[in-house]
Amino acid sequence: MLRKLHRPFLIFLLTLLTALPAAFSQTTGQENLVVINTPKGDILLMLYDDTPKHRDNFLKLASEGFFDSTLFHRVINGFMIQGGDPDSRHAAAGVELGNGGPGYDIPAEITPAHFHRRGVLAAAREDDKINPKRLSSGSQFYIVQGKVFTQADLDMVEKEQNSMTKQRIFVNVMDKPENLRLRNQFFSPDAKKDSAHFKYLLDTLNLIINKEYALIPEFRLSDEQREAYTTVGGTPHLDGKYTVFGEVVSGMEVVDAIAREKTDKNDRPLTDIPMKVKIVTRKKVKP
Repeated sequence: MLRKLHRPFLIFLLTLLTALPAAFSQTTGQENLVVINTPKGDILLMLYDDTPKHRDNFLKLASEGFFDSTLFHRVINGFMIQGGDPDSRHAAAGVELGNGGPGYDIPAEITPAHFHRRGVLAAAREDDKINPKRLSSGSQFYIVQGKVFTQADLDMVEKEQNSMTKQRIFVNVMDKPENLRLRNQFFSPDAKKDSAHFKYLLDTLNLIINKEYALIPEFRLSDEQREAYTTVGGTPHLDGKYTVFGEVVSGMEVVDAIAREKTDKNDRPLTDIPMKVKIVTRKKVKP
């Protein structure tokens, strides 16, 4: 779980980004890259063309110096490194971070074409419960470090993700006003005393859950995903939930070095790791 990615923070939700300057739009024949300068070295990132809202927003913030002097405020070795919180700029030691942003969210651009293999850039966001549209934070991002999985590990990831989906449906079903009577009977202290009636409640509940579950695509990893996760690694349980909008071109050794930093109870590095982000452009390399 990306605990801090899910935490609520004060933010004015926008359902659509206001139009960004044309200067930040993809130019034919060029690719947009950004370099993150850190005390550990530089990380060069390529931003994807098929996630234009996230691409253009990241470029806009970088051009304004928004990220400069902010910290990689949350790192977990074998998982990811996270930054982009403006509140982290010159924050006192030990202060819990991860609640800041630019004052808006970005519509999700989640696509099966991009998944959480090692080295991808993705947008942080609030939890589904308060953010069912999976809007991305306007500025907080993470770079996946991840780990290598076996095929058996990936089978378990699929099973766990589908089980979690059913658990979320169960909670939603129980929260609906029309199911108040069913909920009260199911959670009654005397419910299990009458085994026949309790079985009826379970059967009724399962019918409702399975009906809703049938409308949701099961979590299944493609052959491409399995190949990546069993070779270079990543974080497969995040697939389909967060917008992936770029990837590391060079500097994964820097990501690894940051991820190895000693941290406090909130996963904040004990030694601050500030960043500067600069825009770089170059001609597209023909395949």
